[in-house]
Amino acid sequence: MELVKQWAASLDDYVIDLAWSPAGDYLAVASAAGPIVVFGGRDGSNRASFEGHEDGTNVLAWSASGLVSGGQDGRIVWRDVVANQDSHTFAFERAWVEHLAWRPQKSVSAERPALLAAAAGRNLRLLRPDGSVHHTFPIAPKSISALAWSPSGRLLAVAYFGGVCLWDADSLTAFKEFAYSNSIHKLAWSCDGKWLVSGNHDPSVHLWIPESGFEFHMSGYEGKVQEVCFDHTGRWLATSGGSEGCVWDCQGNGPEGREPAMLPHEARLCAVAFQNGHGLLATGSEDGMVRLWSPERSSPLRATIKLPSKVSRIAWSGDDTLLAVGAASGVTYVFGVK
Repeated sequence: MELVKQWAASLDDYVIDLAWSPAGDYLAVASAAGPIVVFGGRDGSNRASFEGHEDGTNVLAWSASGLVSGGQDGRIVWRDVVANQDSHTFAFERAWVEHLAWRPQKSVSAERPALLAAAAGRNLRLLRPDGSVHHTFPIAPKSISALAWSPSGRLLAVAYFGGVCLWDADSLTAFKEFAYSNSIHKLAWSCDGKWLVSGNHDPSVHLWIPESGFEFHMSGYEGKVQEVCFDHTGRWLATSGGSEGCVWDCQGNGPEGREPAMLPHEARLCAVAFQNGHGLLATGSEDGMVRLWSPERSSPLRATIKLPSKVSRIAWSGDDTLLAVGAASGVTYVFGVK
């Protein structure tokens, strides 16, 4: 197996976020300086360009309801890629927009409409695809540090220093709250909704079973855990937190008492991403190394490629055939897997 470069393109600053369109025909790339460029996913052609956000873009999110971006100007902007223009805007007051998450497309129905969860500081909104407000939540105890929808689209997990609140997006009430006495960097759900996991500053990984309230804690990481993700089966949980990827087996009663698989790099990991519907795990590190793994194998390493600068973001296309890698140098690379 090998990673084969399909195309590469440069922006003016650090690649702060990447987002594939649902069909994989477009890749949106945001630079920390603000500009957003939408490329043809297969050929790297420039399909649309936007000025982005004053003082910098922070986050992108793309679903069937459209491409949106959030930035340090407190605005959320819907981008019309075909017309190459902005369509509508929502603005928070005096807070950066750092987190955007569309309700999972597979969960959208007449009873559960498409909604965008948006967080800025301690403020949380649910927005409709037309930019109007569906719901305003109570002010969070501390600044919101992570968002994650459950696969069913019913629950929205919201993290802040001191814990996680699970909001029921159907009834618009708090379903459960879990205390956690440190900063949380990332949240992720398993595909069956059984597990909710947080990557933490302390440094550690914490898992909850929301239905029962049962929880596990795994510590001993080299540094803060900023990346966590499950594979499409919900069995394998990949985490950063040092110069090795750490993959936990969450099958059955969970990872407690099991030894994780360790996936070595020579520098600190800064990106981890499982394929959407297949088993490959991509990892990227500060020295520009990108590696592919099959964690269930006795010899898990499948492919390696070295880039000239630090990896900042990794994202698989929806059909898992292309891997986009953003770099601190401002270059975005797209690789095929052969």
